[in-house]
Amino acid sequence: MIQTLLPGIQHLQNIHPLVVHFPIAFLFGSALFYLLALLSSRETMATTAFSLLIVGTLGAAAAVGTGIYAEPGVILAPSVRGHLLEKHQDFMIMTLCVSAILAIWSIIARPFPRKGRALFILLFFALLGVMSVGADYGARMVYDYNAGGYACPQPIEFVK
Repeated sequence: MIQTLLPGIQHLQNIHPLVVHFPIAFLFGSALFYLLALLSSRETMATTAFSLLIVGTLGAAAAVGTGIYAEPGVILAPSVRGHLLEKHQDFMIMTLCVSAILAIWSIIARPFPRKGRALFILLFFALLGVMSVGADYGARMVYDYNAGGYACPQPIEFVK
């Protein structure tokens, strides 16, 4: 049934690629709404940002978990593993840790900390930088070194 709805899923070695984009979207969205809340002083913006941060952190946990689970089966040359995969893993674990700190902080001072607000925003934008660098390492593994598993021969011609 799932292959009828999502035919591309048959080419996946694991489910990691299905979950990685959610924390990226939710955490960037959360940062945007926190920034809008800061600029507009609107509580609804902060509440939306808070919700996105919680869901983004849970998504980051799922992405890190599925990545760690998938790591032994990823087909990569040892040099690529050392230069890209290990750095990708380190940056994404750091992303999870920082997002968890921000999530806990925002739960305690729901939905947007009043004390240390500038530090909160600064830490959030540092999180986005760390996550972006980590995601770039992941993208390089997939697109430069075919870490997706050689599901298709190259060059790939489009077929309907």
